Amino acid sequence: QVQLVESGGGLVQAGGSLRLSCLASGGVFSIRTMGWFRQAPGKEREFVAYISSSGGVIEYAGPVEGRFIISRDNAKNTGYLQMSSLKPEDTAVYFCALSPRYHSKIASYDFWGQGTQVTVSS
Repeated sequence: QVQLVESGGGLVQAGGSLRLSCLASGGVFSIRTMGWFRQAPGKEREFVAYISSSGGVIEYAGPVEGRFIISRDNAKNTGYLQMSSLKPEDTAVYFCALSPRYHSKIASYDFWGQGTQVTVSS
């Protein structure tokens, strides 16, 4: 059974940084695209970034490009999202997910973590 567990969220001031981690179990992490998504209160879940299984293909959503960096370590079954220059509008629950293809669409992802809260104060 595939399980994803996010960690690293918290409260940070605007301009600060956080590093989120996504630990996977179940044996499919290294052969799946990993994506990060976020959901702010009262809003729909939205794409943040994805990285292909080998790390060779990466895509970011416009609002985070240049501030966030997605990476992965397949030997550790762990993915990361380094977030810098954080803004109050980055406040959301952040989820990691796995997909069999390169895609930013939520429907493409079939395994999800429970999420970790990121709060950015102004």
